[in-house]
Amino acid sequence: MLNINPQTVCFLIDKAREFHAKEEVTIPEMTTSPSDDWAMQVLADHRDDMTYGELHSTINDLEPDQQVELVALMWVGRGDYDADEWDAATQNAKDEWNNRTAEYVIATPLLADYLSEALNQLGYSCEE
Repeated sequence: MLNINPQTVCFLIDKAREFHAKEEVTIPEMTTSPSDDWAMQVLADHRDDMTYGELHSTINDLEPDQQVELVALMWVGRGDYDADEWDAATQNAKDEWNNRTAEYVIATPLLADYLSEALNQLGYSCEE
């Protein structure tokens, strides 16, 4: 069902947990203005962070269809879509895809939890 390797998603989950657990990382859940490019502003402070770099490069190295599925997984795990709405989630993610997918995904609070939840809903697990 997934074009993205579940083990890659598990790696991203681990890195997202590591990155978001750092005390100096603050990512607002709400923007003060829709025109604010808040994700880029927040993440610009972390460009030299090795975990951020690894997370960012791994996402950027994914094929566009795999990036689309990563975003769809995040949305399913967040509750925007149910697992049985996978096709709609991936179509919406495809329609919204751009070259800043890594920044968007990394700037999402609770990213690791959302991806983990989505994998579980779709019958995958990060357990060995």
